[in-house]
Amino acid sequence: MSHPFATCDLCDAHKADSSGEFRVLPPVFRDFGQLTRFSGPVQTVKCFEDNTLVKAAVDAPGWVDTPQGRVGKVLVVDGGASLRRALLGGNLGAAAARNGWAGVVIDGCVRDTAELAAQAVGIRALAPMPWPTEKRNEGQSNVAVQIQGVWVRPGDWLYADEDGIVVSSKPLV
Repeated sequence: MSHPFATCDLCDAHKADSSGEFRVLPPVFRDFGQLTRFSGPVQTVKCFEDNTLVKAAVDAPGWVDTPQGRVGKVLVVDGGASLRRALLGGNLGAAAARNGWAGVVIDGCVRDTAELAAQAVGIRALAPMPWPTEKRNEGQSNVAVQIQGVWVRPGDWLYADEDGIVVSSKPLV
């Protein structure tokens, strides 16, 4: 279940917000998934060049049931903006789509971009990088993360479309 939105309209409606509840991510992310427009409640992972927790997240159900219906979540990954290793590839992108995730936003890289483009899920990341991660079982899940200098917390709502990505402490549509 999703409601129509436009990030430009959301920004217009919240341009006077000085509370910090409404935030806009910098325009540094590229589209890699089939869906360019997605939204949902946020789940977070913080990891650096180790995608063990990313895999665990996308292998789990990516949705929540609400009184209004089933809603896909958005996995926000603080990869430390590393351009040296890919945190998501074709297999994990397929798992995200299969398990009902609305989207994945990675402050880091992805690989297998042709495979990702075929997946019915929103995927944003900084760049493609063919080098895989190391598996060290390190990182944290469901913690507040800083994505390109902007705080994103578990339970926030993320809205992404062709114009950008906004985050709010509560649902906006």
